Amino acid sequence: MTASAITPVTLLTGYLGSGKTTLLNHILNSPDAPQTAVLINEFGAVSIDHLLVREANENIQVLQNGCVCCSVSGDMVRILRELYFKRAQGEIPAFTRLVIETTGLADPAPIMHTLLEMPLVAARYTLSGVVTTVDVTHIDAQLDAHPESVKQIAIADRIVFTKLDIADPVALAKVRARVRAINPGAITLDALQAQVNTKAFFATGIYQPEERIPDVTNWLRAETYRPVSRRHQDGIGSISLEYDMPIELDRLVEAIEMLQDMRGEQLLRVKGIVNVRGESQPRVVHAVQHTLYPIATLANWPDTNHRTRLVFITRDFDVQAIRDNLDGFLQQKSLEYAAA
Repeated sequence: MTASAITPVTLLTGYLGSGKTTLLNHILNSPDAPQTAVLINEFGAVSIDHLLVREANENIQVLQNGCVCCSVSGDMVRILRELYFKRAQGEIPAFTRLVIETTGLADPAPIMHTLLEMPLVAARYTLSGVVTTVDVTHIDAQLDAHPESVKQIAIADRIVFTKLDIADPVALAKVRARVRAINPGAITLDALQAQVNTKAFFATGIYQPEERIPDVTNWLRAETYRPVSRRHQDGIGSISLEYDMPIELDRLVEAIEMLQDMRGEQLLRVKGIVNVRGESQPRVVHAVQHTLYPIATLANWPDTNHRTRLVFITRDFDVQAIRDNLDGFLQQKSLEYAAA
């Protein structure tokens, strides 16, 4: 990798005790781990002593298998810049991807915002995807008591179920259904004996949809089975809209930004494929709360449906107001659409 290359970042989140550290240990010991850098909360939590080769400084350590392990003790932007320049200067092994672990109580959205909106960071790193670990034995109680756990699941691209070996089968089925109700578009992985397929862990790519056209179809299809008025026990609502006529992209962006200004904290996620007036190639829009990601262009339509399709996932938000807002800005009457 050249010094100027942009490094994909996987954000690893999950509530306290959900198995993030165990998963990181597995990744660090995996044969697929070389050329991976990992940002962790503290060195003591991850067992890397037997892998340690040398220290680049008090925050950066190099492992036998070529991994670079960093402790985020303060300013994440500073650490990311330091990693970039030490790699460019040959002071640490070259890495081609980065994993950032959040604390169990953390809201992942600010880190996502940093990766996408801070110019010094966005020029060097790109968000590849969000992976959330879910402890199937405790997630029900966590979802009831802690809004952070709902959000961690709602914004995930991959959900890793952990502690399956000690879960009651009936309770497990209910947990799977509840998690799917929060985020039906996420791909789920089962951690067997605290391990997952490392390649599957990294195979997110929703944030670079031009490289993964099938994923665009998958998350649009998965998130459209619920009716417009549906709200489940975690306060999560969704609306899936379809527009027959090509639209003005600027008007759509304006509508989304207005919703973000008004109720950004409750706008958990927006995804969509857009038929832009005057363009033959579709665009992909994606937003989380106050952050609207760079709009990507697909080389081709992923299926025969060339209508604009938008999915909004919200918390404690009147989804009908979203429909009214979009229809007004786009000057079209939307149709609620269902999965094929």
